[in-house]
Amino acid sequence: MVNKRDLSISMAQANAIVLFLAAPLAVVQFIIFSVIHGIRQTESIGNFPLFLLLVVGGLAAHELIHGLAWMIAGHKPFSAIQFGFQWKTLTPYAHLKEPVEVNAYRIGGFMPGLLLGVLPYLLSLLTGNSALFWFSLLHTAGASGDFLILWLIRKVKSGRLVEDHPTHAGCYVLEP
Repeated sequence: MVNKRDLSISMAQANAIVLFLAAPLAVVQFIIFSVIHGIRQTESIGNFPLFLLLVVGGLAAHELIHGLAWMIAGHKPFSAIQFGFQWKTLTPYAHLKEPVEVNAYRIGGFMPGLLLGVLPYLLSLLTGNSALFWFSLLHTAGASGDFLILWLIRKVKSGRLVEDHPTHAGCYVLEP
């Protein structure tokens, strides 16, 4: 028989914690960009409708990246991933329906923040592109929930199987 150790929190709790994680991170990102490129550079995002479309598209891409990373790192079929939107907490999600090794789960958890937040932020620092800066800031903040989950599972040893929690932020650790 397999025991399941619950390393999850409710989506409402996760969203509340994320506000406290994302705000200081956004302030630090803003300060660094402003010091390098000047405060006036943060005032423009360019074409607002296009920017808004990219941000909304980025939300869908965020969840797709979770799924693709779990598929690749965890050797899972596309059918093992469920995508959806939890209306109660206004949270889009990608849910892995099968157990996976914890490091594959970590990779899937980290990749959206890296690809849509951290790397575009670094590029915005190099180029001074304010639209890219704001896009990266929003998506780094959006990945704060993923960073929270990575924190929750930080002590899970490599090789352990985890099962994505179906309704909460986090997972079950499968223990023999």
